Amino acid sequence: MKVKTHFMKKPSPNIAIVVLAAGASRRMEKVKQLLPWGDVTLVEHVIRTVLSVKANTSAVVLGANSDIVNPQLKEYPITIIKNERWKEGMSKSISKATLFFLDRKPRPDGIMFILADQPFVTSTYLSEMINSFTPNKKQILATRYKDGKKGVPVVFDKYYFKELADLKGDKGAKIVLEAHNVCVQILDAPFVNMDIDLKEDYEKAIETKNKKDKA
Repeated sequence: MKVKTHFMKKPSPNIAIVVLAAGASRRMEKVKQLLPWGDVTLVEHVIRTVLSVKANTSAVVLGANSDIVNPQLKEYPITIIKNERWKEGMSKSISKATLFFLDRKPRPDGIMFILADQPFVTSTYLSEMINSFTPNKKQILATRYKDGKKGVPVVFDKYYFKELADLKGDKGAKIVLEAHNVCVQILDAPFVNMDIDLKEDYEKAIETKNKKDKA
């Protein structure tokens, strides 16, 4: 079901935005989070995008290479969540972040997850997601791309926090999306979906960025 845009003003929900950046990026053979992107690194670019959105709080989950990634982020007003069990997969990072916010007072109305290697996501789109979210309705807002894939950025209502906290494995939150498919609402992404896992992927992403910058 695609979300319909409403123009009636409503109170902004208490949303926490979490950047997932704990992976080892073995196939890249470099620390992916620290690859150059413009005048900053890839993870810094995504964090800057997140921090420009009106959210109640923002966090980044670090794991592999946290000892060298963490110092790059010290100037940013963002909460660092350490995932020492990052080898167990992305689900553990989602679980770790959710457990962190479960202990917060007041508890967020929802959590938005975004990947550290999604540099084409815009603050305008993230704001649209937040504005389309209605708390306490068991809502899940997922992003759909032109290739038909659905996923991150994604917002989960606090109703799902227990399930997210119990996640295991490397499928992320896909199991929660599938289990509650009837509650999933869709926003179509106005940006390209690119997996930056290999050197060739990164080079293609830089080429796409340069074309967009010149347009």
